[in-house]
Amino acid sequence: MNPQPSTNPGFQAANAQTAPVLTVKDWFITYLITFIPIVNIIMLFVWGFGGDTNPSKANWAKAALLWLLISIVVSIIFYVVFAVLLAGIFGAAMNSSNF
Repeated sequence: MNPQPSTNPGFQAANAQTAPVLTVKDWFITYLITFIPIVNIIMLFVWGFGGDTNPSKANWAKAALLWLLISIVVSIIFYVVFAVLLAGIFGAAMNSSNF
């Protein structure tokens, strides 16, 4: 049974613009670059918002930047809560001691 070609123009246009699949070598080099401090953040922005990047890599870079932003916000919240608790404990200890 031979599949009939689609007559839907939107389907044909979507298939005509498919990007090449990234190989294991491409992903290996991508991850190797992201292990380098400072360079990784710069390259995530280049890959995520550069014009000539593979769409799969661009989406991955945007997601990685989003996770980075989320982790920074959660870390700041954690450190602020920890500092407030620590200040409360030391403040209570200083008020109750007989110095």
